Amino acid sequence: MIKSVHKLFELTGKTAIVTGGAAGLGWDIAQALAEYGCRIVITSRDAARAEDAASRLHAETGAEASGLALDQRDYSSCETLMKKAIALYGRIDILINNAGGGSGAGECNFLQRDPAAIQNMIDTNLTGSLFCCRAACGYMKEQGKGTIINLGSIAGIVGRNRDMYHQANKMEQSVEYAAAKGGVIGMTRDLGAFMAPFGVTVNCISPGGFDKVELSEAFVSGYSARTPLGRMGRMGCDLLGAVVFLASDAAAYVTGQNIVVDGGFSTCK
Repeated sequence: MIKSVHKLFELTGKTAIVTGGAAGLGWDIAQALAEYGCRIVITSRDAARAEDAASRLHAETGAEASGLALDQRDYSSCETLMKKAIALYGRIDILINNAGGGSGAGECNFLQRDPAAIQNMIDTNLTGSLFCCRAACGYMKEQGKGTIINLGSIAGIVGRNRDMYHQANKMEQSVEYAAAKGGVIGMTRDLGAFMAPFGVTVNCISPGGFDKVELSEAFVSGYSARTPLGRMGRMGCDLLGAVVFLASDAAAYVTGQNIVVDGGFSTCK
């Protein structure tokens, strides 16, 4: 008998970890998964910030939620997070590797970029996702089921014309950010193949530019003009369908894939 399509998207009773879930796209993702019935673990480097976000999520959605500290650059911190999540909820069904960052601090021009900033960007965006996967995959293997969703970026699949940044007097995207996100996409494919025999799916979502209301009008206008759909991504909306799909049984036969959510930015020049 064909399973109800509506029930394919149901996530009730599942435990989801959303790294960097206290703000931005991570917060949007946590809200969406909570709405579909997940228990949520929100992480932040600041434990108090994670706890506050979890309390707010519970108040707004009614979902069971916890906030835990995580510095994904440190493998022992990733191990501790997974152990605490298991102690709280008994299992880890969904891992969302969202924590990361864009340009970071300092000069982003590659010829002037501080090597320490380059290393930190790689550690935060690529090594951190690998560490979280490494710490969670053993539990998922034991369960015989699990879902990992990594946040990539269109930076990992297309080069970037810096003119729109310069014309808007905005710090440009750093080259190592593209390297890190390209690594996340490649890691997703290979880890998807590695974990498939254990019933674990691994996929990636690569967002384009999202307007988080901190961008200048000049940059939003320049970016939108280069996007076929004529606008930047909308917070609280445009990313969430892809997340719920990949987290649910509706995507049970999907692994090693990268879903690009960018309004067509990466499809044409």
